[in-house]
Amino acid sequence: MTDPVLALLVFALLAAAVVGLFWPAGGLVGRLRRLTDLDERVRLEDAIKHIYRCQRTRQRCSLDSLAGRLGVSRARAATLISRLAELRLVRTPASGPALTADGERSAVQIVRTHRMWERYLADRTGVPAGEWHAEAERMEHSLSAAQVDALDARLGHPVWDPHGDPIPTPAGEMPPEPGFGLPGAEPGRTVEVLHLEDEPREIYDALLESGLSLGARLEILERTDQTIRLRSHGRTRNLDPVTADNVTVRYLAEDEAADTTPTTLLDAPAGRTVRVASISRACQGAQRRRLLDLGLVPGTAVTPELTSAAGDPVAYRIRGALIALRRTQAGLIWIEPPDGAAPQEAT
Repeated sequence: MTDPVLALLVFALLAAAVVGLFWPAGGLVGRLRRLTDLDERVRLEDAIKHIYRCQRTRQRCSLDSLAGRLGVSRARAATLISRLAELRLVRTPASGPALTADGERSAVQIVRTHRMWERYLADRTGVPAGEWHAEAERMEHSLSAAQVDALDARLGHPVWDPHGDPIPTPAGEMPPEPGFGLPGAEPGRTVEVLHLEDEPREIYDALLESGLSLGARLEILERTDQTIRLRSHGRTRNLDPVTADNVTVRYLAEDEAADTTPTTLLDAPAGRTVRVASISRACQGAQRRRLLDLGLVPGTAVTPELTSAAGDPVAYRIRGALIALRRTQAGLIWIEPPDGAAPQEAT
């Protein structure tokens, strides 16, 4: 004979499980459905952005390029295009998918959100430069237009993101992108870096490791089919054409020279006092403010005194205080070279 108490307990547990699964607001099925809907929206927005990028760069957009960009199958890419066509955001001529006027407005809003968030990360946080793009890729699907406008006002209405890309206006207008690719720069000329492309991540990291940053002034020494040889901060660097194609520059007037400061705080010998020349333009946001708060302004005397067992960080004597700096931070601080110092070669 069934125990009534046990039967009631089993019924209560089953009822609780059903409620937990199917409750409209917080049930597991409802949450999974919302996650599925969110994933679908993210895929559609990523597809819109890819088509927009193809149109801006005058590249042909295809199912294969979309599938490769989103990491999905060709069939899945076709389904996304069909859905966007149903929403009247995309046209599907024989030449490949193209955005409608509504689709382009949606794409520009996504781009505006992405670039505004990168500007926020650069100016207000300590997130490393190499991580700005990935963080913004996530947030571009989460912020409303009103939230982006509020962030715009908070940041002082910036015109450019930290990579040099223009930020669309609230009205959806895209400012023009000045300059030309570094591979087109003529030997003997001096150029200023206007933009560093942040995709793919590997090439962007290579550009940062080469010491390139927005506003850097480069002297073009030689250009061949295999390499572009340039000088900046007293160092000679070689970039292959593929990497160099991710750099946008403009010519400077003939009387404007390349950056000449050749050494950073990393090069300062232990126990020897050096003076700060400047902080690299690659150092922005909270990290730059911290270095300035420590008194690392032009002319400040700095002495390396203690090195940790692992070699990182190093303790520096700055304005009478002993301050620990990571090697990545010290590498952003240019110092006045000692007399007779020779330029250094870098590849």
